Formats: sequence, C-alpha cells, structure tokens
Amino acid sequence: MNTKQKIIDAALTLFSEKGYANVFVGQIAEAVGIKAPSLYKHFKSKQDIFDSILDEMKKSYEKQAGSLNFSGINPNSDAQFFSDIGEDGLVKAGIGLFMYFLHDEYTRKFRKMLTLEQYQNGELAQLFTKQYFDDPLAYQGAMMSILCGTGVLCGTEPDIMALQFYAPISTLLTLCDRHPEREAEALSLLERHIRQFSKLYGKDE
Repeated sequence: MNTKQKIIDAALTLFSEKGYANVFVGQIAEAVGIKAPSLYKHFKSKQDIFDSILDEMKKSYEKQAGSLNFSGINPNSDAQFFSDIGEDGLVKAGIGLFMYFLHDEYTRKFRKMLTLEQYQNGELAQLFTKQYFDDPLAYQGAMMSILCGTGVLCGTEPDIMALQFYAPISTLLTLCDRHPEREAEALSLLERHIRQFSKLYGKDE
C-alpha cells in the first residue's frame, strides 16, 4: 500500500473514532508514521483527504454493484436488469448490497463518522442525508417509475413505493450497526421484506 492510500485509510479510521472536526492533519500523519510536511506532499488539506475518501467510496460502490451486474447509480441502464431477475434475483441483489454496506470497511467507517457528526456539522449532516436518504430514494423512485411504466410492477406512486422498499433496509442496517450480533435476524427480515414487496407490487400478483 502506498503512502497516499495509507493516509486515506488512517484518516477515515480517525474520523470514525473521533469525528471529522476533532481530527487534525498532524494526527493523521502520526498515525501513518510520517511528519505533517510529508503528508502535504500528497494532500493539500484535511478537506482534500476527505474528498479522496468520497472518491474511494464511490469507486468501491460501483465495483460492488458491477459485481451484481447493475450500475447502482443509473436507473435507466439498470431497468432491464431489474425487469429480468425475478424475486429470487431481487433477494440476492438486495442481500448482496446490504452485506456490502454493513461490512465494507470504508462504507462502515464513513457511516459511523457521519453518525457522530450529524448533530455537530451542518455540511456533514447534509451529506449524511444525501448519501443515505435523498440519493437512494431518488434512484429507487426513478427505478420504480420505469418498472411501473413498463408493467413490471403494479403501482401508481413510485416515490412511496421507493420509501416502502428502502426504509426497512435502512432501519435494519442501523440495527446491525448498533447490534452486530443481530445480523442473522436482520438478514432473515430483509429477505422476507423483499419477497413481500415483490408479491405486493409484482405484475403476476
């Protein structure tokens, strides 16, 4: 692992433990085993490190979604995939993404950092809302609209359908963050939730 990557990893660990505001560049450098002036050879500021963490997370998510054969960010390109996979495929994709968000080191630590900072830092609170509410619901709402329009799903309010699909998943993720020992329970509930949603809105029902 090169020095730049070590800096990113150390910064994210510190941010998740202490909160973004309470971590200084010198502490990040110390965690890596270098002096602060050496860190500035790789990053201009703490904000620059933070932006690099966001870039790493985006790449990681796109890679994970790609491994499940969809983009995860473009509902127009993903619509055919979700039209064809059926209930079992939807369960597999849902559990795959859930496990990624729960166990991916970057994503897990980043979520923890935002949880710590949401009441202290307005900008990070907005980012938390964007990452874990606005963007997922916008993507899923657009997806529901396409699938309803093509007759794959039966529904008249895609934004409400998106909320009904996403809210339990978000709740289960939060549960596992607080109580890792309940992961098996959460996965069972997740599968049952996805299958019930499919039966409620699937075209064959």
